[in-house]
Amino acid sequence: MKNCFVCLLMLAGFALHSQNFRGMAIYESKTMLEMKTGDGKEIDLGEDFKEQLAKAFEKKYTLKFDAQASVYEEQEKLQSPGPVGITVKVTGDGRRYKNLKEKYYLLEGDIFGKEFLVKDSLVKLNWKLENETKKIGSYNCFKATYTIKKDNTKDGLFGTDKDVVVTAWYTPDIPVGHGPGIYWGLPGLILEVNDGSTSLLCSKIVLNPAEKFEITKPSVGQKVSQAEFDKIHEEKMQQMEQMENTGPEGTTRVFRIGG
Repeated sequence: MKNCFVCLLMLAGFALHSQNFRGMAIYESKTMLEMKTGDGKEIDLGEDFKEQLAKAFEKKYTLKFDAQASVYEEQEKLQSPGPVGITVKVTGDGRRYKNLKEKYYLLEGDIFGKEFLVKDSLVKLNWKLENETKKIGSYNCFKATYTIKKDNTKDGLFGTDKDVVVTAWYTPDIPVGHGPGIYWGLPGLILEVNDGSTSLLCSKIVLNPAEKFEITKPSVGQKVSQAEFDKIHEEKMQQMEQMENTGPEGTTRVFRIGG
């Protein structure tokens, strides 16, 4: 009986790392918003307004993966109206492709309507593996943390004015190093991650689905590195802050989401 169990584990591992292995995970994100004016002052618009705005930024994402690569993208949805009197403009990311074998990523980026294709090396995240465990759905998960140091923009994640501890939960039950968004490199699929402002939680996993799919690389847009893309983005944001007057008395209100 013991030998049969070992054989089953070996077969499961073989299936996972075979060329035909595929998986799909659905993630739901929620963001706690910090709203500031163009000069960095915090805006207090009330809890009800914050709740409405946060709901407008609730999103769903799909992660498709095999043993070596993954592609992560937002699910399309009907545009819901935001809070009355406010228009929120966000420059966004499209599909994100990660190749764990060759250690690089591709990202579709959009800055005010102009398309970019970011290509850069995957930067190793210095995860600290913890002993704490919990269940997410039917999966056994372990905790891991990663600290983003103050003003550290070197890793291509985001700059901060204070240390940020990212908490992730991964499952060795699915032993691939993939995860949502920028996250990767743990000894199991990442099912939950929280960076203090945005949380991502896996709500559904399908392994080897009947309907086959390919892990397709992004290919559209002006080719740039992550550093070049970040520089262009910051320049455009500064231009917008200088030019756009949306306040009732001609004052500029720029709501930055996530950074």
